[in-house]
Amino acid sequence: MTHFECEVKEINPLTEFVNQVILQPKTEISFIAGQYIELVLSENDKRPFSIANTPLNKQLIELQIGAAEQDNYTSAAMEHLRNNKTVTLKGPSGKAGLRYDSHSPIILLAGGTGFSYVKSIAETLLAENLHQPVFLYWGLRNEDAAYQLNEWQSKQNEHFKFIPVIENPSSDWQGRQGNVIDAVLADFTSLHDYQIYCAGRFEMVGKARKAFLEQGLQKDKMFADAFAFMDLD
Repeated sequence: MTHFECEVKEINPLTEFVNQVILQPKTEISFIAGQYIELVLSENDKRPFSIANTPLNKQLIELQIGAAEQDNYTSAAMEHLRNNKTVTLKGPSGKAGLRYDSHSPIILLAGGTGFSYVKSIAETLLAENLHQPVFLYWGLRNEDAAYQLNEWQSKQNEHFKFIPVIENPSSDWQGRQGNVIDAVLADFTSLHDYQIYCAGRFEMVGKARKAFLEQGLQKDKMFADAFAFMDLD
């Protein structure tokens, strides 16, 4: 892992609590779709965030950072980005990046801002015209937390399906509702032949792994950086 400097080019609100951050590395950076970087606030304070863009674009790094006022972890990161024209990143890191050695169908599963992780993988698969079926499930508490829905719905084709799932929908919501893990389980009677890439709160990732293994998923076919911090059987 290396340290490198980036210019802060843009900070754009995606929702009331989520910001898109566009950084321009001063040197070209290579990474794998699904990896993360660490924002260096100080020598002893480095905060990881998934890289949201495809590695096919080496000129920019996109982050999607939730920054609710009560969440000091992310709000401090956003304050650092707003107060500095140049920031230091460490990485890339992570062992849950896109595997190119398999043509198995793929399920991408994200909770909340875990979407940035699966977004990088989905954009890469779409850009490279890979032909295995890809299903992107995005679980959210309500519609206010959703962003870029129209953009991702427009990307759908015979190989790629985008399925947002709202846990507490309003009466106007016309899409899937409930728990995103339950939505996957309802759509696939067996997960034996699938690869699954997952990001979100550790509790959600753990529940997903347990449920998907019971639905036939092979242990070595689910990828999540959260696994590095969890006791797995």
